[in-house]
Amino acid sequence: MRIMTAALLASSLPCFAASSSSPVQFETLIQTTSAWDSTPYKAYPTGQPQITIVKVTIAPHTVMKWHSHPMPNAGYILSGDLTVEKKDGNKRHFVAGQAITETVDSVHRGITGAKPAVLIVFYPGTPGLPLSY
Repeated sequence: MRIMTAALLASSLPCFAASSSSPVQFETLIQTTSAWDSTPYKAYPTGQPQITIVKVTIAPHTVMKWHSHPMPNAGYILSGDLTVEKKDGNKRHFVAGQAITETVDSVHRGITGAKPAVLIVFYPGTPGLPLSY
């Protein structure tokens, strides 16, 4: 019966109407139309969709290379912390349990703290489109 309830609930995911007594719970971590720096998203790439989910582990005290992303994407910080900064000095600090929406076509980098940062990042792109450059 629980499997049937979970299957029925999963089929109605767009409404996220689970009761507190349900064996399946939903928590919206982030829902936005803009990146962490408040820049509105314009559009996703056109063409055949390709979803990529990446687990990223960044060593402590790492300063990543400057890079950008060609599509909106979002991540969830499993552990550690990460400061994301743009070349103009705008930055924001994220910690474990927070979601982050990345900037698009905007050069930025991540900087970790005293512990490794582990993130799960979701990239909705198209075949052949790089995740970053």
